[in-house]
Formats: sequence, C-alpha cells, structure tokens
Amino acid sequence: MAEPPTEETILLVDPDHDFLDWATKHLSARNLRILRCDNAQNALKVVEKTHVDVVIGALALEPFDGLELLTRLRQQSPQTLVILTAGFPTTGQIIEATQKGAHDVLGKESLAFELRPVVESALQTLEDRRSAEQPVADLPTLDGRVKIIGVSRVLQDVFKMVGRVARSDAPILVSGESGTGKELVAKAVHEYSPRRQKELITINCGAIPENLLESELFGHEKGSFTGAIAKREGRFEQADGGTLFLDEIGDMPLTIQVKLLRVLQDGTFSRVGSNDTIKTDVRVVAATHKDLTAEVAAGRFREDLYYRLNVIELRIPPLRDRLEDIPLLAEYFLQRITRKNGMARIRLTGEAVAALQQHNWPGNVRELENTIARACALASSTILLPADIPLSAAPGALRNVAGDAIDRLLNAAPAGIKVIDWLSREVAGRVLDRSNGDMKEASITLGVTAAELRKLLAESN
Repeated sequence: MAEPPTEETILLVDPDHDFLDWATKHLSARNLRILRCDNAQNALKVVEKTHVDVVIGALALEPFDGLELLTRLRQQSPQTLVILTAGFPTTGQIIEATQKGAHDVLGKESLAFELRPVVESALQTLEDRRSAEQPVADLPTLDGRVKIIGVSRVLQDVFKMVGRVARSDAPILVSGESGTGKELVAKAVHEYSPRRQKELITINCGAIPENLLESELFGHEKGSFTGAIAKREGRFEQADGGTLFLDEIGDMPLTIQVKLLRVLQDGTFSRVGSNDTIKTDVRVVAATHKDLTAEVAAGRFREDLYYRLNVIELRIPPLRDRLEDIPLLAEYFLQRITRKNGMARIRLTGEAVAALQQHNWPGNVRELENTIARACALASSTILLPADIPLSAAPGALRNVAGDAIDRLLNAAPAGIKVIDWLSREVAGRVLDRSNGDMKEASITLGVTAAELRKLLAESN
C-alpha cells in the first residue's frame, strides 16, 4: 500500500461520465486530489496502488455492484471510507450498506447540496480516527427484506440507525405518532439482526386486559387462575433466542411493569402460579405513541423501566415531516390495492399528488393508505384528480361541524347530571361502536389507555 500523500484523495466511481465531470468540478474547490474511474474492478486496482481517503461509488456498477465493491474495499483498504450513491436508494440497500460499513448513502437528486458536507464529514472522521489511532471495525453483513417506503433524508437516517443497532442486543424504544410504521421498524431491526433465524413475537400491551396480560407475557401453570385448564408458555418463552416486540408499552399496567423490569435486568421470570425461575434470552423492542417521560412524571410509568427500555431510541418521523415520501407511498398503495382487488391500473395526476402533499396527515402513513384505498373504491376512472381524493375537511370546517354536534349533544343531555361525565361516556360508547368493539382501536381514537376506556364504560353501566 502506498504511503498517504500530503493532500486528501477522493476516488469517484461511476459509469456516468457526465456525473464524473460534475463531481470533479463540485469537489475541486476544496483543493482535493480527485481520481476517477467508471467501473468497480478498476476502482479496486486504483485503491491497491494509491492511497485513497474516500471512495464515492455508485450502487449500479459493473462488473459487480457498489455493495460488493464496498465489501471488497473494506477487506482491501479498511481505512478508506465509502460513500454510495443511487438515484433512489432502497430501504434494503441503505440498511445493508450501513451494516457493511458505508459512511453514507446518498440519493443523486440531493448531491448538489449534500455531497460536499458529507465528504467533509468523512474526511473529519478519518482525521479523528487517525488522532485516536482507533481501527475501523467491520460490521456484519446481514440479509433481509422490509417494507418501509421512503427516500426522505429523515427516514433514511432511521434506516441507517437500524443498520447500526440491529446487530446488538440492547433494548430499543421505537417512538412516534400512531400510524408512522413503528412495527415495520421493529421487524426491520429483527430481520437485520443475528436473531433473524428465530421468531419475532409481537404483543400489543394495550389490547389485552390487565388480568390476562401477565399470563400472555410470562405464561401460567395449570390451575393458577380461573380458566387456566393447562400449563401455557408465555411470549418470553416463545421468543427465546429471538425478538419480542412490545407494542404500545405505555399502556402496560404498573403491576406488570415490575415483572418486565426483572426480565430486562437479569433475563429471568416466573410463570403465573409458579415459583420456578425460567431463564430466557430475548431482545426486547418496545414501541409507543405516548410521551413516556410525561407518563413517568404522571406516575403511570416506572422511571427505572423507562431507562431500561430506552437504551437506544428510534424516533419515527411523522409523515408531515417527510412529504417527499408521499408520491412513492401513494404509488405503492395504489399498486398493492389494485392488484389485490383485480382492478385496472389507477394513477394519480400531478395535481392529486400535490394535494396529498399539502395535507397534514394526523394519522400518518396509516391515514394515507386508508385514503388511497377509499379513493380506489370510489374511483370512476383510472385517473385520480384532486377531487377524487377523500381528504379530511379543513380545520375551520371541522370546527363548525364539531360545534353543531356538541350543541345537539348538550340539548339531548338529561337534566340533573354532571354533563361532562355523561358526554365522555356517550362519546366513548359511540367510538367503541364505530370500532366494532375493538378496544385498542377505540382507545387510540380517543387518546386514552384501554384501561381508562374500560373504566369509563363501566361507569356508564
């Protein structure tokens, strides 16, 4: 290997010579030494003969792709940092590239304003590593497929974080508003982890009554409570060696939080009705749409459990913060829905896409999917115009509708009662009816826990 030159060296690898010309001019202002080639094999030869600080390579290369080039460069020249580029890098490419050790993965449409800062970051990383004399660690190469759609920078940052944390066993807290795709992120963590050969077990803590949740998590012995006609394994036993996803962890009762804390501390638990200790090896990923710090302050969530779960936090951005993902998501939902229902291909006009991007999406990706499904169901042609998109009413119109509804409810309220309590019970009952008796869905709609909803309904009987 050649001795490092006094100036920093960048190698551009791309089959597009126009791009090579542009990138050379774009980076030359920093007084870098710029080398270039148009295929992956020649790139390896250049790095073999010349010290290269940073390689900027396309994912689409010949005779092998950018991910394979990254793997070979990591073996041949571990100190060289690699930045990969593509028109629209996929979720899998971003995660796999991150796990293989790429410094970054960039979409070509954003290179005009992102390339130079990312190169500066890479060179600073090299300088920091040289100063600390720390070797660059190889990351495991894992395989997997996930269905998270998006090209926005904020979502790609989530993909990169998944690539970094999936290989560890540290507990992860996935936070974000309802409908942002927290379960998909949990699946990605499992799919790209060493535990992917074992099961990913999912349990929704807000959908199961408190008296049954403990048994669901930890199992029970025969006769331990009414209805326990046989011994039953809990989710922690079923997930041994794999991953347990605790959805809506913020709804977990305090009594069960204590037992969960013990599992996180020492990996042991006991079945309901048993004093025997069971050892389990489970990676816990928890998710919530609530602000757990506020829940801790209110005494509804244990502080020690919060810190045990929040070793690594993955915060999923709301859809309104990644509007550039809406066209891809809408097209994905359109194709999936039309294929599933045997419908003719439906497409969105540019004006319809613009209307989708102007909406605030309080229900996030789930709301977008439902909106596209309704549009397909109501479509009278194969082209969707803005008028064909059933978006929710504007805030002002909603306030007028809500005001009229409240007036009617107040007029219908019985005399001599506490009106606010009566209104709460009426609204809760109506929402549960509209949710077809689904306590989880109704509680999410109302913004309360399932336990709070059950208590409210019980008071009405």
